[in-house]
Amino acid sequence: MTATEVPASERPAPSGGGLDSFFKLTERGTTIGTEVRAGLTTFMVMAYIIFVNPSILGEAGLDPAAVAAGTALIAGVLSILMGLVANFPIALAAGLGLNAAVAFGLVLGAGLTPAAAMGVILIEGLVVLVLVLVGLREAIMNAVPVSLKRAIGVGIGLFILFIGFVTGGLIAPGAGTPVEWVFPTTAGAGVTLLGLLITIVLVVRKVPGALILSIIATSIIALLTGVASVPDSITVTPNFSTLGLGFQDIGGIFTSLGVLAAILTIFAFMLTDFFDTMGTATGIAEQAGLADRDGRIPGIGRLLFVDSLGAAVGGAGGVSSNTSYIESAAGVAEGGRTGLTSITTGVLFLLAILVAPLAGIVPASATAPVLIVVGFLMAGLITGIDFTDIEEGLPALLGFILMPLTYSITVGIGAAFVSYVVIKTAAGKAGQVHWLLWVVAIAFVVYFAQGLLPGVDI
Repeated sequence: MTATEVPASERPAPSGGGLDSFFKLTERGTTIGTEVRAGLTTFMVMAYIIFVNPSILGEAGLDPAAVAAGTALIAGVLSILMGLVANFPIALAAGLGLNAAVAFGLVLGAGLTPAAAMGVILIEGLVVLVLVLVGLREAIMNAVPVSLKRAIGVGIGLFILFIGFVTGGLIAPGAGTPVEWVFPTTAGAGVTLLGLLITIVLVVRKVPGALILSIIATSIIALLTGVASVPDSITVTPNFSTLGLGFQDIGGIFTSLGVLAAILTIFAFMLTDFFDTMGTATGIAEQAGLADRDGRIPGIGRLLFVDSLGAAVGGAGGVSSNTSYIESAAGVAEGGRTGLTSITTGVLFLLAILVAPLAGIVPASATAPVLIVVGFLMAGLITGIDFTDIEEGLPALLGFILMPLTYSITVGIGAAFVSYVVIKTAAGKAGQVHWLLWVVAIAFVVYFAQGLLPGVDI
């Protein structure tokens, strides 16, 4: 939340009925037009998953066409559900990282069938859903100190920014260094750099719809330079053959891995789903001004319910765990403040079932600049962290710097939680640490040490 934004609890009540009353448009300082534009922006920066998810799960033997249709269908339904049930501007889709772990860790690595791998996701999603229903997931979120919540938001911002540079072709594995800056000698990288300039100018000039306009303008440039191309057809016949896959071989999880390894595997996936959403929800709620002064998010229980349901539904649908997307920050930056934003995104995902190739016209070079700018906006939360206090500042630093460096939100959150508990204990203030943080820190120690334990290292 910026210095000029008013906390949700202090905003005026809605003045109208209908959509205004249901979505609290006036209360949150937004309009229907702004919400629709924000939803379109979110969709534009998320649409890549319709094509990336099939390419990854295709390695596990799944039909890419069926995965594409299922990805769009489930993302659409869950995003709409998020808007109706939770009234948050957060869209859901198949989570990157988890889908790779399913394909390369469970199927190709551990030898599970695709159905059994999806069964792992189904089970862990149901476990997290139970934790939400009993209030434990929300209780853990509320037990997290404000400094770590701020750090989570900063880390996600840096993560988004880094993803933008990588997908845009401006950062690549280095020669003798982990990564290096790539001078834009290729057409794709050049379009990214030009798109970044366009995005910055539009944002600085405060042009309405700056982010979506930059995506459209950069996509046109990409088409003219041959970086992107118009597909021969924009109509596809939906193939939903992956639906129900997660129910088909649940027993194979335990027969293939053994009981202990299966439990550890499900636990590891559960931790990733559990805390990735904590980071996404915290960061986006802060950016949208929907958190209170203590960093708590009113109505977070409904958001967590839909997100947890998304994990189970994604596994059952054979498209991997669906989770709240950090790219939703693009829509929030465009002014999205209510569930009407996510509903708009969801409707567009449903439309994409029939015209999926249309989303493919937008190349990474066009969405990368938006991710970079949105990452900058979210990183502004760093001003709320007190780095003069090592007990608060060091865990926060470890949290937000490790997210982009390890390409994992979960690793960053885990490092922050464990170091916070250790430092407070070393300072003789163990009593100030909420007991739930102790439990979570211990769980993360197990997560980090899983390679030393019998089981599957994901």
